[in-house]
Amino acid sequence: MFVKQLLPALAAIGSVAAQSGTCTVSTTTVNSQAEATKLASCRTVKGTVVIGSESGATIDLSGPEEITGDLIVRNNSQLATFSSSSVQKIGGNFKLEEATFLTSLQFPELTEARSIEWVSVTLLNTVSLGPLTKADNVRLSDTFLDTLDGFALSSAKSFKLDNNRRLSEYKSKLTQVSGELIIQANGLDLDVDLSDLIWIANMEVANVTQFSVPALKVVNGSARFDSNLFESFSAPNLTHTETGDISFVGNGFLQNMTFPKLTEIAGGLLIANNTGLDRVTFFPKLTKVSGAIKLRGNFTEVGFPELNIVRGAFDVSSTANIEKSCDKLKESAPRSQGGDGTIEGVFTCTSDNDKANEDTDGSTSDSGDIDGSDDDENGAAGLVLNAALFGLVAVAGLASAL
Repeated sequence: MFVKQLLPALAAIGSVAAQSGTCTVSTTTVNSQAEATKLASCRTVKGTVVIGSESGATIDLSGPEEITGDLIVRNNSQLATFSSSSVQKIGGNFKLEEATFLTSLQFPELTEARSIEWVSVTLLNTVSLGPLTKADNVRLSDTFLDTLDGFALSSAKSFKLDNNRRLSEYKSKLTQVSGELIIQANGLDLDVDLSDLIWIANMEVANVTQFSVPALKVVNGSARFDSNLFESFSAPNLTHTETGDISFVGNGFLQNMTFPKLTEIAGGLLIANNTGLDRVTFFPKLTKVSGAIKLRGNFTEVGFPELNIVRGAFDVSSTANIEKSCDKLKESAPRSQGGDGTIEGVFTCTSDNDKANEDTDGSTSDSGDIDGSDDDENGAAGLVLNAALFGLVAVAGLASAL
């Protein structure tokens, strides 16, 4: 119980603790407002505070300005309102998990936490934060939030939003994410505005209606977009990826993309089953792809005017007639296939393939390549694509084996 844990610590600290306002406890469990009030004289709580499952409907944790450990609410079906008018910093994890009756969270002074993890707080729809300007990791999953106005982070190691069914807008102040940004399965009309984002390690975006990254310059790892609802995508300042791939799969409304400054992809390029996209002509300055290129769709035209190095395979298939594009692209095929060697892996280009949109994984189709051969080169192409697109392995030296 709270009293058994806290009183011995206070007794040991004595009058010095009272004067300094510091209370040292390992883990303090609060099961009532009366027990929460006993922390009011502690300016700093050195340790972790857990709101117990028998807390009642309301807990006000006002008094402490800092909790050095975690602040946790877990498996609580009673707490409806959780607040503090004083807590400014949480040194550990601010964790809400399976707090199924929690509707209101009021921490208007909180500006910093090591991490935020709110999972399965299915009724939480009212939140007041400092706003929060510093946190290494944020995960918001299965909440009832319709706004993230309390989050004003400029940087993070990871930021994950999933299954927040009422969330219709996320306008971020993030300038960099050193780990993962994951956004998926939120509200049906989610508009994501990452106008300040300049650098990111990895991003995975799904089920988004609008997506904006006007300032993004570098993706250190990979950028993957699956099953989104946006009609257009623009990365006007993206110049390269450092290690990973770029992929767009199953974005059924996508009609246009622009990458005017992209020069290099360190992994692979995958564009597949975006049934509204009829042209792949939006990489005017792309010169190097260190992995493979795989394109599947309803394309009538495919072109890469500046491409001079593809370390892996180049595999294109369309439901439409792209023979003219195939003829032009074949000029860059490996020398063993009659090209100039720009493409070091196997070159394959097929037209009028009714099943082109069904082949969206990392392997090549069973169709023959453009010169009609059906030998071991096709098997090599499949291995190259799997390695380059999903293992992020550059396939240098393949051309010499052909």
